[in-house]
Amino acid sequence: MLVPQDMMAAQSKMLYQLNKYYGERVQTRKGGIAKTIREVCKVVQDVLKEVEVQEPRFISSLTECNARYEGLEVISPTEFEVVLYLNQMGVFNFVDDGTLPGCAVLKLSDGRKRSMSLWVEFITASGYLSARKIRSRFQTLVAQACDKCSYRDSVKMIADTTEVKLRIRERFVVQITPAFKCSGVWPRSAAHWPIPHIPWPHPNLVAEVKTEGFDLLSKESLSMQGKQSAMEGDAWVLSFAEAENRLLQGGCRKKCLSLLKTLRDRHLDLPGNPVTSYHMKTLLLYECEKHPRDIEWDEPCLGDRINGILLQLISCLQCRRCPHYFLPNLDLFKGKSPSALENAAKQAWRLTRELLTNTRSLEKL
Repeated sequence: MLVPQDMMAAQSKMLYQLNKYYGERVQTRKGGIAKTIREVCKVVQDVLKEVEVQEPRFISSLTECNARYEGLEVISPTEFEVVLYLNQMGVFNFVDDGTLPGCAVLKLSDGRKRSMSLWVEFITASGYLSARKIRSRFQTLVAQACDKCSYRDSVKMIADTTEVKLRIRERFVVQITPAFKCSGVWPRSAAHWPIPHIPWPHPNLVAEVKTEGFDLLSKESLSMQGKQSAMEGDAWVLSFAEAENRLLQGGCRKKCLSLLKTLRDRHLDLPGNPVTSYHMKTLLLYECEKHPRDIEWDEPCLGDRINGILLQLISCLQCRRCPHYFLPNLDLFKGKSPSALENAAKQAWRLTRELLTNTRSLEKL
């Protein structure tokens, strides 16, 4: 493919600026977050150790492996989520019939097996394992553990929420979410994925992702807000964090995400939190489908991919809809106020216009 000389020159200027920005701003952000994670995880591990003493069914799964903590997600530089994997889902069937977008229930496979379950007292009369009941018990245990643990002076439970949230050193917030890992199964609500006739992701990668599976989290869900059915308290939220991370390996995809997160923290951290890192990750996955060839994710294309994702973001903010990558019926903007989305669209447009029209814009951003 022949590319005009001036276009190549603009592309290489942009790449130079992006690499400089990556070396300065992005690495500083990453370094700060890594330091915070070590500090925060020490406290969380201590709290979970106390929980385990009181209730051995809640075994801490927060372990460090190759400088990464298993089950830890960075929401923002001051906010984190720790997924606590529970054991013995065995006697339950996984049911996702689309009643609650983004959620599923765990139902006893056989009424006679009720007494065999490790979680017997959290099973409802109709045989569902209640996410809310498990979380409520866990919340009580964590509250007690905060008072007993060696960091009790610097950790507090956040009240007014059914979630298990800790405030650490008055600066950081960590949500601890009980969960089950579902390997070797794939939810019916994500059965359309991958879209046929698109060369990305490669069939081998698809097989890997589907075998890895997904998680079921005990947390409040957007699709449950405002619904008063008894079922929703028992429902579990589907999470594809591992699958998403697996799909973003290769080429400059991970670098692209780090740059987008940094731009988000610096320019789109707005009232009402309309744009999160997770929105950026979702739009990056859609961009992978739009640009399925590996060559389109080589370093020289980095600027084009970032501009493409920011333009997608503006479009989603203007339409007030951002579909989840695996579960398109789930709108990730649900619950966000129209004025917050409108304000974010204006800010995102300012940022994009600056990047598109000024090759040296990153020096100021």
